[in-house]
Amino acid sequence: MITARAFSGKHYAVLGLARSGLATVDALLASGAKVTAWDGNAAARAKVLEKPLPFRGGVGVGQSSAAPGTPELSLVAGPTPTPPLKGRGLELADPLEIDLTGFAAVVVSPGVPLNKHPIAAYAKSFGVPVIGDIELFAQARPDLPSHKVVGITGTNGKSTTTALIHHIIETAGIPTLMGGNIGLPIMGRDPLPEGGIYVLELSSYQIDLTFSLDCDVAVLTNITPDHLDRYDGFAGYAASKERLFAMQSAGHAAIIAVEDEPSRAIAGRIPDVIAVRSSEVGDQSAWPALQGPHNAQNAVIAIAVARALGIAEDAIARGLATYTSLPHRMQRIAEKNGVLFVNDSKATNATATAPALAAYPAVHWILGGLPKSDDLDDCASHFDHVRAAYTIGQAGPMFATILRAAGKPVTESGTLAQAVKDAAAAAKPGEVVMLSPACASFDQFSDYEARGDAFRASVEAL
Repeated sequence: MITARAFSGKHYAVLGLARSGLATVDALLASGAKVTAWDGNAAARAKVLEKPLPFRGGVGVGQSSAAPGTPELSLVAGPTPTPPLKGRGLELADPLEIDLTGFAAVVVSPGVPLNKHPIAAYAKSFGVPVIGDIELFAQARPDLPSHKVVGITGTNGKSTTTALIHHIIETAGIPTLMGGNIGLPIMGRDPLPEGGIYVLELSSYQIDLTFSLDCDVAVLTNITPDHLDRYDGFAGYAASKERLFAMQSAGHAAIIAVEDEPSRAIAGRIPDVIAVRSSEVGDQSAWPALQGPHNAQNAVIAIAVARALGIAEDAIARGLATYTSLPHRMQRIAEKNGVLFVNDSKATNATATAPALAAYPAVHWILGGLPKSDDLDDCASHFDHVRAAYTIGQAGPMFATILRAAGKPVTESGTLAQAVKDAAAAAKPGEVVMLSPACASFDQFSDYEARGDAFRASVEAL
């Protein structure tokens, strides 16, 4: 894990104990900090007790096998915690119900909606900053071996772009790792040796909680309306993305794909920006996992990043040719009776789905879920690639109406398992059955990954 002398002897509150929160607790304690941890979910709180934390080796509450002077665990019951005993480093207590005087920061999960949750105002009343794990990483950087950081943000394509950049760097023989929004908490990763490159996928939520991350290379893939429940309109969402560049020092590279108006506007405000366009990529046939116009954008960004890092052209070419897709992102999972099955569960809005439809000329399209908008306008130019549609979830009836009005055959399957059966029965050899929902998953699944896994299981069961 990543530790830093900067955290030693300080007291932090950690709110939200999913993957990034647990990694943050571990890293802070291992750095010699005191931690007050909390999650509104009792099961999440229990994970702190179940997890084999590095300082306590799985010892239960009230017990200790730690060496003298090393932190132990104090489980604090009730709304007002008792002070931790001397030498103890961890307590469980709601930061909204304790005195935050003297705390260095409240570290919150990016899933905590700061525009609705009271923690921001409460912490401010004590003069305590609210930050995220990416900001902790930024503060730890002086204690790490000499390195570089690439930060990637955007509405769509950032996970694939992050993974592709990481793969090209790895192909060049440079120590590298991925972290951030791609599902790998950065504080839980082992530090890279000297000369390494950290590649971070950054959501707008993570950028909102970050104030000193000076990326050697900062990237914006695109900006389209998304997550507007967390911002004061689209302008606020776009401004969050732009902050990644405001944290950069002079001379560091800013790379922006200028294929939408908000991205072009941001590029116009950044000195010495490197503007890229998908049209700069010609033949993609040598890149099996990078087909379609959206992957042309991912590739042109990755090429620009690699060049900014000084990576040789032959290593870039090898990386593009040998890259394999991430799960749930245009992932080819099976071919049965001449029909290809593609899992694009990560496409949670119409803008993300449009390139997937563009990539294949004959698609049996499974779509629906929890809608983020009431239209499919961004997909309409590719409706000619849709042989038939199979709708699921809450958005199913609405999408069925839209697609029938466009002259497309629609089966209102309702569930994903039924949609796979319906699409597989109708598809002909040479055609594609694709899950690209254009919706969030939360009406029927815990997340897009669970939805993608269910799609794979349904295909395997055919």
